[in-house]
Order: sequence, then structure tokens, then C-alpha cells
Amino acid sequence: MQLLNNEQMVTALKQLHGWHLHEGALSKDFVFKNFSEAFAFMTRVALIAERLDHHPDWNNTYNRVHITLMTHDKGGLTKKDTEFAAAIETILEPA
Repeated sequence: MQLLNNEQMVTALKQLHGWHLHEGALSKDFVFKNFSEAFAFMTRVALIAERLDHHPDWNNTYNRVHITLMTHDKGGLTKKDTEFAAAIETILEPA
């Protein structure tokens, strides 16, 4: 898998609500009503991560979850990262 070029990154960011580039990685903060909702979200993200065999750098403090995506073995962003971010967004879409 190849690294995304600048044009591909710009295009991807236009399609990913609230994600931004930070130190060469995709990054986003999520805020929930309480810890239980944040943890439930993390559980659903973990299931996607296992399915994609691509795991986030993340942390959780009470009702906040911070996620950073980067393909470490490639040293930057790949299509795998943008696909993962898009899959995470589907969790948040109203049913």
C-alpha cells in the first residue's frame, strides 16, 4: 500500500467530517454524554479495527475519545487510514 500524496489527502479530508491532519496522521476528537457512551463507541471502533487489521492510536478520558490514524509501517497515511476513518464515521450516523 502506497502513501497518499497531498492531493489525495486533501480530497480525503473533504469527505471526512471533523478529521484533520496532525503530525502526518489523521486525527479527531469525539465527545459523548458520559463515559459509558464513550466506551461503547470505543468498543465498536475496536471491532472495526480487528476486521480491518488496522489499529488506532487512541485515548479516552471520561466522555472524550481522541483517535489518531496512521499506517506506521509505511510512515504516513495510506488508503487504509482514510477507509478506517470513514468506517468510524458510520458508527456516528443516525440509524
